[in-house]
Amino acid sequence: MQGWMKQLSEHLYRKSVWAIASLEHGLGRLLLLWIGVAGALSALRIAFAATPVDNGIAFAQTALPYILVIGAPVAAYLIGNSLFPRGALYEQPQIRLARYGKWRQVDCLTARQHKLFGPTGLMASLVIGMMLNIPVRSLEFLAAVPAMNGHAPLWGQLLFAAMTMDVVVMNFLYMLAFMMALRNVPWFPRLLLLVWGVDIVSQVGIAHVVSNAPGLPTQVGEAMGGLLAGNLKKVAISVAIWLPYLLLSERVNLTYRGRVAVVGSR
Repeated sequence: MQGWMKQLSEHLYRKSVWAIASLEHGLGRLLLLWIGVAGALSALRIAFAATPVDNGIAFAQTALPYILVIGAPVAAYLIGNSLFPRGALYEQPQIRLARYGKWRQVDCLTARQHKLFGPTGLMASLVIGMMLNIPVRSLEFLAAVPAMNGHAPLWGQLLFAAMTMDVVVMNFLYMLAFMMALRNVPWFPRLLLLVWGVDIVSQVGIAHVVSNAPGLPTQVGEAMGGLLAGNLKKVAISVAIWLPYLLLSERVNLTYRGRVAVVGSR
């Protein structure tokens, strides 16, 4: 039984190494696929907009939000790829926030030579999950929120603007966090914690804005409330699962904090 478990563990680890390497080298192609698929779905939404698209201003008001949704992760990738080039070495933050456990600091070269260095193993699930959050969140937006423009009532304009801004900002932030995790940037755990916080505040803020929109139909309010509550639950589950891992994992502490556990302390 132990031999089988060991073989399974090694197999899963090799799969994680392959997955991360494939992402690193194939990210450009994935983004092109994203632009193509998201662009086609957005074009369908615009073609069947809930409000008339009868002039250039109405078309711009309808189309621009979808351009921002599609472009946000692409912009984050370009910024991340420029700021965090592959193979670069980074200094550790001067102030430590994760203080639980007993750790010994190692230099960046020693850390990179360690067998636990890198976003592989269980860490690969978090990295891939952040990336998958982008299309999932975008598809939920495309499915739940109809395209609208200035012809819509005030509640419709507020709803469309708030939900669009949420997807744009969170797509950008999750993609940037993904790039930092992929490139072993020490600030990644802190950024992810910030992104979770922004996500929670965003859902609560949108719920407040939409619920107070004048003339909001009850059916629409209930549907949006369910969508926002679902988003909050997903963030809460992510925090509950991954925050302890980010604090306690030897791989995370080695890769992003440049330290290893003191022998006999754990």
